Amino acid sequence: MTAIIIVAVLALCFALIIAIAHDNGPAPGDVAVSYELAWDRLDFEVLWTLSAAELRDGLDRQGFVAAKRAAYEQQRALRGLVEHVAIDDVSLTSGKEAALVTTRVGLHDGTVIHNLVQLVSRSSRWQVVAYTLAPTSS
Repeated sequence: MTAIIIVAVLALCFALIIAIAHDNGPAPGDVAVSYELAWDRLDFEVLWTLSAAELRDGLDRQGFVAAKRAAYEQQRALRGLVEHVAIDDVSLTSGKEAALVTTRVGLHDGTVIHNLVQLVSRSSRWQVVAYTLAPTSS
């Protein structure tokens, strides 16, 4: 009986390790929405976490957060403008290591903005490498 319990516990541990190893974390669209919301909240710690090295200005977390807080200290009016964020489109590369997400950001004043969020998959998680305003169509 003890041997059966030991085998069952080992099998559960092995299954847990396999499940964790195969977990890819949030999808690129979810990361893009989180990135948009972090900017709206001026949450620079979350922005650092979601950003790849390309967007961190060569700074570690503490330096990045301090620099962004200083830069936006007088820009508090930029916080809390977003009413909702939705995903318009997600395009993955053929190798699925890069993605382009088009977001639709609805502001409290009724304005809608579309952004392009470029992501790469590194170390089994999606990171933002570029963030730009989407071109408008006529």
